[in-house]
Amino acid sequence: MEELKIITPAIKLDQLVKYAGFSETGAKAKILIDLGEFNVNGDLCTKRGKKIKPGDIIEYKNKKYKVVFDEEGAAAAAENSEEN
Repeated sequence: MEELKIITPAIKLDQLVKYAGFSETGAKAKILIDLGEFNVNGDLCTKRGKKIKPGDIIEYKNKKYKVVFDEEGAAAAAENSEEN
């Protein structure tokens, strides 16, 4: 099972779909979600605002992905925001 690393405590499903590269745009992510292309923890999810947290399992095109928190990425993002 592949991992999808996030740098926030939670992320909305539509943001995750775009961030993970399953769609090029937010509009396309919305369409994929509306079409029922994603399962979250084994359940069909058509709510694009569904909060996804580390430990959740996303299924897309018969592949499962585990969402994990990327501590190093989060620290780097925080450091970059402090510099700006």
